[in-house]
Amino acid sequence: MMIARFLAGTAFALSFASASPALAQETDTSTAEVRQLREELEALRKQIDALEAALETQQTTVARAETRAAEAIETAQATRDAAAGTKGGWKGAPEFSSGDGWTFKPRGRLQYDFGHLSAPDGITDDGTGFSSELRRVRLGAEGNIPGGFGYRFELEFADGSAQLWDGYITYKTGGLTVTAGQHNNFQSLDELTSGNDTVLVERAAFTDAFGFERRLGLSAQYAAGPVLLQGGVFTDNVADLSNDGNNSFSVDGRAVFAPKLGNTQLHFAGSAHWRDLGDTLTSGRYRQRPLIHSTDIRFIDTGNVGGVSSETSYGLEALAIAGRLHAAGEAHWLKLARDPGADAGFFGGYAELGYFLTDDSLGYRGGTIRAPKIANPVSEGGIGAVALTLRYDYLDLVDQSAGVIGGEQNGYIAGLSWWPVENLRFLLNYAHLEYDFAALPAAGGERSYSADVLGGRIQVSF
Repeated sequence: MMIARFLAGTAFALSFASASPALAQETDTSTAEVRQLREELEALRKQIDALEAALETQQTTVARAETRAAEAIETAQATRDAAAGTKGGWKGAPEFSSGDGWTFKPRGRLQYDFGHLSAPDGITDDGTGFSSELRRVRLGAEGNIPGGFGYRFELEFADGSAQLWDGYITYKTGGLTVTAGQHNNFQSLDELTSGNDTVLVERAAFTDAFGFERRLGLSAQYAAGPVLLQGGVFTDNVADLSNDGNNSFSVDGRAVFAPKLGNTQLHFAGSAHWRDLGDTLTSGRYRQRPLIHSTDIRFIDTGNVGGVSSETSYGLEALAIAGRLHAAGEAHWLKLARDPGADAGFFGGYAELGYFLTDDSLGYRGGTIRAPKIANPVSEGGIGAVALTLRYDYLDLVDQSAGVIGGEQNGYIAGLSWWPVENLRFLLNYAHLEYDFAALPAAGGERSYSADVLGGRIQVSF
């Protein structure tokens, strides 16, 4: 507006200056000339108004452009901040995290097993000889949720259909962790150690024979220094809950004392379990394969044990990891309450000794064994981690006082494990198995005999 006024004043002054000489020389100016002068002034005023309008329009356009630029800068800043808050890393698998506390890490495994079973004469079951299988194919994810929560879900695809393996939500505060969903119910050291990390192809015989599995439940565990306390209530496995007869209920607990003496990690634990098998399930069956899973043959098998209403079991665990050397052992007792029928009892356990030929050591965390951190992987010019393991495995499914003759197995196992790089593993095991009261008779009806097993695994996991 100040510019417009300045231009108007200037125009008026110029007009007045140009008119003054004429007025001095000719005071009798005609009315027509005055009118013409006024018209010129009016035209000039209109030009000034138009100039002011154009100037205001230009100022509005500039203001809008400045606003849009500021909004664009703000949006770009927010996008940049969000991108800066999302980070990726590697923790055994790709892991992504956001600035607000969310994390996501995929997990999975692929295990191909093969084996050969040499059975005594007279046993012509299809399970003898060579066998192989895609033992485990799992995919899932785990991570954190803001507020102290976490999650894990994993699906099993080995049988050609998707089945929930792990599926739970956790809440952590201090040393306390609460878990709701399908998960392990604190059965034993060998069972709780991941199949990715066990040093032999198969776990101890009693873990399958006694029906250890993941179940749907609610549990809590508390960790303080070397002490770990775990307990919960559980029902059946999610896959079995579609059957109304699978309505078992169990209470399970485990206590761990895991001190570290210098460079030696120790582990002592005990567990106790009670399970009501449900109203409609009045029989149980307890059996085991010959330490390879790729065959369905069972040399020890109780058949259906009638009248079983509940199971009570107790377990003891011990472990020591000292550099390349480790030693482990477990014992587990299972008691069956029967009505009708006399109560029955079974026993299983193992003793194990392992040694790394390379400069490596087994890991340990959270009351379970972990795979070694490879000192010299193949990817860096080394040979990876190589371990030898010897195990004596015992399972007794005989209780003659209760009339249950399921068989007795003594297993002598030697294993070779090779981790060339992280997440890749090759296993080879040999087992000599001796049986008494075997469920399958050999030639001449003999039920005390031996069998030999060679088993192997190729595994990739993340």
